Amino acid sequence: MWNDLLVALIFADGAVAPMTKLLAELSGARGQDWHLLTAGAFLSILVPLIVFFSLQRFFVRGLLAGSTKG
Repeated sequence: MWNDLLVALIFADGAVAPMTKLLAELSGARGQDWHLLTAGAFLSILVPLIVFFSLQRFFVRGLLAGSTKG
């Protein structure tokens, strides 16, 4: 979400920052370090993917529970 990045850019200092802020700073001043940016983006997506695939049956169960009639 863009709001999370905006709040992080305004209020977070260098010691504590979310991954989106660090990824935005990783690309360099003119965007020349795209290989670092893609590697960082790949590493940042690993945790949400692991959580999704490990809890996928609960997501599907919740989607199917809302689709059946009474």
